[in-house]
Amino acid sequence: MPHAEPALIFDLGQDGRANRYVEPGRALETFLPADMVRKDLPLPDNSELDVVRHFTQLSQRTFGIDLGFYPLGSCTMKYNPRVNDAMAALPGFAQLHPYAPDALAQGALQVMYELERSLASLFGMAAFSLNPSAGAHAEFGALLIAKKYFKERGETKRDKVIVPDTAHGTNPASAAMCGFKVISLPSDARGRVSVEEIRKVLGDDTAVCMMTNPNTLGLFEDHIAEIAAAVHAAGGLMYYDGANGNAIMGNVRPGDMGFDLMHLNTHKTFTIPHGGGGAGHGPLGVAAHLVEYLPTPVVVAEPNPDADPALAPSDRLNFRLDFDRPKSIGPMRSFWSNFAHAVRALAYIYANGADGLARVSQLAVLNANYLRAKIAEFLDVPYPEICRHEFVASAQALKKQTGVRALDIAKALLDRGFMAPTVYFPLIVPECLMIEPTETESKETLDTFVEVMRAIVRTAHEDPQALFAAPVTTVVGRVDETRAARQPDLRWRPETH
Repeated sequence: MPHAEPALIFDLGQDGRANRYVEPGRALETFLPADMVRKDLPLPDNSELDVVRHFTQLSQRTFGIDLGFYPLGSCTMKYNPRVNDAMAALPGFAQLHPYAPDALAQGALQVMYELERSLASLFGMAAFSLNPSAGAHAEFGALLIAKKYFKERGETKRDKVIVPDTAHGTNPASAAMCGFKVISLPSDARGRVSVEEIRKVLGDDTAVCMMTNPNTLGLFEDHIAEIAAAVHAAGGLMYYDGANGNAIMGNVRPGDMGFDLMHLNTHKTFTIPHGGGGAGHGPLGVAAHLVEYLPTPVVVAEPNPDADPALAPSDRLNFRLDFDRPKSIGPMRSFWSNFAHAVRALAYIYANGADGLARVSQLAVLNANYLRAKIAEFLDVPYPEICRHEFVASAQALKKQTGVRALDIAKALLDRGFMAPTVYFPLIVPECLMIEPTETESKETLDTFVEVMRAIVRTAHEDPQALFAAPVTTVVGRVDETRAARQPDLRWRPETH
């Protein structure tokens, strides 16, 4: 059934229509200081019940992981345990002023320190900075580090960044923003980077090779050690895009593969809330020879001479923010971190432990391969081998037979209570559907998804017209996507109602 259209809150309002708990006409002043309320805002009076219904109905107009399966390949939309949110909401964390002096923020600094040390251990890096606001922000920071590193070595002619065609789109964008020239590297028939091909583009102008492993096809780059050795022999640095960290966490480390720089998207790997334009979190990791270039500040731990000797070693430390890093690229944002996300990430790490984190990745790989084998029964799977946390299917043959595209399948899924997978990415797979189940979904959910996909493909052959209008049960139906991207309508206009 279509969602009921919520009544507009301005249309509902009537002067004096407040609830019995708040003086009519003074609802805002009851909860806010008078000098914070703009008198020129024509805010309506509404009963509490109408307001609650209005915003609850608005919340139901979108799709989220709490409502259903969200197989968004390359974006890892998995369940966020509520205990992590509870930890981030503890008063000592949530009410701490971001500029509190170190002596009054020891608990928060300890969280940042322990998260940094945990990430360094998990991913084989010498150190991390928690300063960047998101993965792409950290990506840009890593390239700034590379640029400064080569400048200080007198290697200013190194201006090329190698980016495989299976990379995330932020990789070439970050390189270009940092002033590098981007060299695109085509994948081989196996969907991987060829050692022979990368050697052809390496030279004394090579700065960085940016890769994710597994790549966006969900395939592990099994020649990564040779690739890293070739890049290093040419004098370049290896950068690891950690967006796919959920596939390897606890099982293999980028540092052991030969990467010098990396970022993590903690919202993908450590269950930070994701989507909706909210705050991100992008720890930036480096190997030992690049630690001094990390963004400032960095949390450091020092022995506390006044601590009780009976305390555990970790409780006999003082933590402080270290800004004295002469070679640092400097701070990348205001304040020191998206701290609430650091709390959530550390809570997730401690709740799972080393064995649990490894199990998370193993289950993500198991679920992806289960879906891949099932969906290969009725859609093309161009790389029919063991994948990691995600895989790609193609609707190209279906489009030739019926006219139904990957986009039509995605829209039809919305009508059936599922979020659509990523479509048309990576670009090297025509009519691509990029599917990532994550480890948090049950076999029953995966089986239901398979049968819904099978039914959609069957409908494509029997009645393709039924799919071209999808979705028909959602609040917003099929839109002109080009116009929506270029001319988004983001505000309510009273004159149109």
